[in-house]
Amino acid sequence: MTGLTITHIGGPTTLVEFGGVRLLVDPTFDAPGRRYSFGWGTSSVKTAGPALDVADLGPLDAVLLTHDQHADNLDDAGRRLLPSAPVVLTTVAGGRRLGATGLAPWQTATVGGVEVTATPSRHGPAWSVPIVGPTTGFALREADRVVWISGDTVVFPGVLEVASRFAVDTAILHLGKVQFGLTGPARFTMTGRDAARLCAHLKPRHVVPVHYEGWSHFHEGRAEIDAAFPQGALTWLTPGVQTALS
Repeated sequence: MTGLTITHIGGPTTLVEFGGVRLLVDPTFDAPGRRYSFGWGTSSVKTAGPALDVADLGPLDAVLLTHDQHADNLDDAGRRLLPSAPVVLTTVAGGRRLGATGLAPWQTATVGGVEVTATPSRHGPAWSVPIVGPTTGFALREADRVVWISGDTVVFPGVLEVASRFAVDTAILHLGKVQFGLTGPARFTMTGRDAARLCAHLKPRHVVPVHYEGWSHFHEGRAEIDAAFPQGALTWLTPGVQTALS
């Protein structure tokens, strides 16, 4: 089976080494302490810095950017990194803004020997899409192995369709129960319970939580996510440490 290693750098930022290529997901490398506006009166403070510096990354084959409009997925230092990447894959709207390759849901690109397919993602309730903007997930396939990165999404029919199109081996899930005071109980990413329900459809061998720490708008951390899954079902990554998944 194709080798896979994942390094969690912070928030959603991960370095995925798979099928002989090195893919950086959602680059965020700013120092902590700053408040970022997310629009429409919402904002968040970055509370933890990255576990690795940009200089520690080594050569990249591509950046996979789930969306460019929120600083917890692409901050200032992350934007400065983009021109050094041979390929940047993102949403169609993000591609236009960044001069990158935009993929609509189910469109595919190739990075080395890895097939990258954009998967549906909805960053909140249906009413919020015109405000929040588009996001995407990514399914990475090499040989008979599929690694799925959910992107910032809630559970909705488009996400459930991933299970009918791919036999997902490893699911990297953006969690954190994102909420803002201005929007009340509305959630903009999955909770641990949402993720557990989704994984009942996907049935992956490995479930890797990311996007649950380091920002003030995250309202569920490791304890709440762990409690939603059977004991030992999750693969928790130590930030900055390369973890091999067989």
